[in-house]
Amino acid sequence: MPAEVLDQATSLILWVQAQASLFPSLPYFDLSHPTWKQPFTMAEHLELLAEMPVVGRMGTQERLKHAQKRRAQQLKKWAQAEKESQGKKGHVEKKCKTNAGIKEKHVLFPPSITLLEAAARNDLEEVRQFLQNGVSPNLCNEDGLTALHQCCIDDYGEMVEQLLEAGADVNACDSELWTPLHAAATCGHLHLVELLISKGANLLAINTDGNMPYDLCEDELTLDSIETAMAEQGITQESIEEARGVPELHMVEDIRSLLQAGADINAPQDHGATLVRAMVVRGREPHGVHLWPAGGPLGQM
Repeated sequence: MPAEVLDQATSLILWVQAQASLFPSLPYFDLSHPTWKQPFTMAEHLELLAEMPVVGRMGTQERLKHAQKRRAQQLKKWAQAEKESQGKKGHVEKKCKTNAGIKEKHVLFPPSITLLEAAARNDLEEVRQFLQNGVSPNLCNEDGLTALHQCCIDDYGEMVEQLLEAGADVNACDSELWTPLHAAATCGHLHLVELLISKGANLLAINTDGNMPYDLCEDELTLDSIETAMAEQGITQESIEEARGVPELHMVEDIRSLLQAGADINAPQDHGATLVRAMVVRGREPHGVHLWPAGGPLGQM
């Protein structure tokens, strides 16, 4: 190989080594570093190619100075990229801190809902906490359903005991006058029926359909328990019929009070029927006949 060519090759190798010395201290091992996101442009590539003949003619000291200059340029570029990266990171952290400082909004439910929800999940500890914090065990939803009603339906014996111990009304009525005993009897939960009766449940409670708990019970053992309790309390067929007439007697008293106050008792109620019609439909016409003379409101039903 001619000496001139050899000398150029040697110079080129030295130049490449000098350029390569620029890279070890830079973060090129980190592919996520911003430097990798800033590729060389075509102009930079052409500039390097154009330098090669010039560097080949340089002496050793000149090549070293040139390499140092290139290194300084590389470091400057890297430092700028690092600064921009830290700036973006700081902005993100500041934004996160700002968002963290914003008070989160929480949806708050009334105690009646939270208590019934916890009772429906049979969460004894959560219900205990509510009761200890002063939440009434007699709170109900829009249908008048209490936690005791719900637990008698779901057969949660321990929860029923806990609610009763906390003062739950054993004879609480929902919007259709169902008591917890109605619920337990209908579902055939014998042990709950016995527990409710022992706590004073009204065996003659009548719902809006005119049914007592024993009317709704289809489980033989549970029905036998209810009838036994009724016998022990001296409840007879006569007292049962008398109890069935109580709601209608109250209705008659209400109508008499309305008449005395000059109210229009022929005006339809929320259910669309007049009070008189509602009373007759329930089969209690004899209680109301004496209220009006012939041709009175009874004739306008």
